[in-house]
Amino acid sequence: MVNFGAKGVTLVLDIGEVSRNTKFLINGVPFAVEDVKFVKPGKGRAMYYLKLRNLFDGTTRDQTYHSSDKVEEVHVSSNEMQYLYKEGDHYVFMDNESFEQHSVPKEMLGTRSQFLKEGLVVTVSVMEGKVLEITLPKFVELAVVKGAASTKSDTITAQSKMVELETGGVLAVPAFVKEGDIVKVDTRTNAYVERVTTKK
Repeated sequence: MVNFGAKGVTLVLDIGEVSRNTKFLINGVPFAVEDVKFVKPGKGRAMYYLKLRNLFDGTTRDQTYHSSDKVEEVHVSSNEMQYLYKEGDHYVFMDNESFEQHSVPKEMLGTRSQFLKEGLVVTVSVMEGKVLEITLPKFVELAVVKGAASTKSDTITAQSKMVELETGGVLAVPAFVKEGDIVKVDTRTNAYVERVTTKK
């Protein structure tokens, strides 16, 4: 069912239509569905147990719905934006189509901010002009600018050390990685993946 409200067109969904990544409003706050469990007891109405993530502050909550419940789906657009620079505790991104700039607080990025390199293209979720979420590429390649000395040999070992990346971030890498090397990092786990190139 479609409603015409003060904010334009909204779509009302039966709870049975909700799946992972569906986004809907609870008291005006947008939530994303992270998990859905359906339970049909021997007697009574079917139940839906949802794990939800608040798109404003990132907190999660569990919510229970009956099969007859409805929710108000929210329209969230995904735009490609380019990281420009850091300003205080905020990071500035530019929409690649409209060239509009958005300032995002450090809290929204969390530890992922250490992998932001000028010019990096990210996916930004926007609702009514407000940035809700920043999604980095799954992998980024960054240069090692400072690190502890390697141990005995320059071969692959189980040992690791901490190095500083060109973005200022700190990463645990194998002992054979040297200053000047380019490494691939998984931004979802903040973990070293592999050495891409080595300094000559």
